[in-house]
Amino acid sequence: MKKDLNISLTPKQASDEALYRSVVASKLGVAENEISALVVRRKSIDARQRQIKINMAVRVYMGEEPEVFTKEYHYPSVENKQPIGIIGAGPAGLFAALRLIELGYKPVLFERGKNVSDRKRDIAKIHRKHLVDPDSNYGFGEGGAGTFSDGKLYTRSKKRGSVQKILEVLVQFGADPQILIDAHPHIGTNKLPGVITRIREQIIASGGEVKFNSRVTDLVIKNGECKGLKLATGEQYEFNALILATGHSARDIYEMLYRNGVNLEAKTFAVGVRVEHPQALIDSIQYHQPSRGPYLPAASYSFVEQVNDRGVYSFCMCPGGFIVPAATAPGELVVNGMSPSQRNSPFANSGLVVEVRPEDLREFQQHGVFAGLEFQKQVEKLCFMINGNTQFAPAQRIADFIDGKKSQDLPESSYRPGLIEASLHAKLPKRIASRLREGIIQIDKKAKGFLSNEAIAVGVESRTSSPLRIPRNEDTLQHIRVKGLYPCGEGAGYAGGIASSAIDGERCADALVQNIR
Repeated sequence: MKKDLNISLTPKQASDEALYRSVVASKLGVAENEISALVVRRKSIDARQRQIKINMAVRVYMGEEPEVFTKEYHYPSVENKQPIGIIGAGPAGLFAALRLIELGYKPVLFERGKNVSDRKRDIAKIHRKHLVDPDSNYGFGEGGAGTFSDGKLYTRSKKRGSVQKILEVLVQFGADPQILIDAHPHIGTNKLPGVITRIREQIIASGGEVKFNSRVTDLVIKNGECKGLKLATGEQYEFNALILATGHSARDIYEMLYRNGVNLEAKTFAVGVRVEHPQALIDSIQYHQPSRGPYLPAASYSFVEQVNDRGVYSFCMCPGGFIVPAATAPGELVVNGMSPSQRNSPFANSGLVVEVRPEDLREFQQHGVFAGLEFQKQVEKLCFMINGNTQFAPAQRIADFIDGKKSQDLPESSYRPGLIEASLHAKLPKRIASRLREGIIQIDKKAKGFLSNEAIAVGVESRTSSPLRIPRNEDTLQHIRVKGLYPCGEGAGYAGGIASSAIDGERCADALVQNIR
């Protein structure tokens, strides 16, 4: 016999099966020895009240053994099957490739950057020597921006595809099975590269191809149909269908598409800063107690405010994490955040950004559909020039940012290239700085202590999403005018993170095969 049960526990009870087994037995009115097995199906933290609860959904087995819940996916040989081109080896491209293999087609991935191992060396150069390789950095390379940016898997895009399948595939390739249980699953920056490597190895073992250092510079479009691509090396490849999964920072791809007459649309995006607090301070705010104790993880937060008819919100919150340099070209300063799997850094950071709509950028109207990109570039170049043309990031204590005064010094930070004091309240565009100021004041009313001089604002967080969308037919998922071209993932404007990008990659593979057949 088996029975599903929802239980509410103290953090200590939830940490030890012997303790929550007792709670389950009491709730069911049975002896503990009658329970043959307990399987946790879902787990979440409820910290809304001072008495913190861990909510767990469990399946209780009495007199029988538990079934296996995880599913293993099989990837047959497709070496001699029809090839499909995929531009970009981020989550959208990789999961599109896996899905194509399942459906009996040969994926050929073109990635401008390097494999995970070689990419690590280029990332180290950003930290140590402030050198940004435009093809290999935190944004470009195997696994995309997510590989070295935390590995958070939470998504609201559940109506577009199976989040469960994405999680199961990741577990199959080495992710912790705990991601199948946690309400906000997370792999960790230290573990995700290994998962990505094993996915690539599977693609190759099944007969697919992964071509690194292969920057696409043009498409071959004939009579309104995509027929192939050209590389920077001059090589040309022919395909009857092409998935475009290049991420939100591949600005040269947008420009190439525009030259080819491929439609682009301006869309809403966001710009702001990374805010960093001591993790202990966030713990005390979120858990309503001086310290989180031994049974709770590093606390996270999520805030959304409205300021002057624009959203101000936290983004990509990294408890126990680090701020990293995320520029994708020399001459720009961009920051992002990440957390290791244990989330054991003494710092907590999050993007705190302001919504920017196309109509807000009238002074950039001469750039047409690229107005948002030009605004991004301007802010990133400004921050780069503030810091003396290095990857030192401009920063200011948050309380000083609110008071509009220069910080006399800066606290310790996780950002390893280093910080330089800058009056961000005056340097950032007024539409951003003024709304950030009011947004932080509103957040502090809900989370007293958030507005603290222990915390800093670090500039600039500008790559939350793309300012552009590549429009597609939502029935066939092909571009609205170019047959055989399938815009996909974050860069196309249809996803916002690892899980949603992976889902969109699978959807595009399914649609492509259905259209071919």
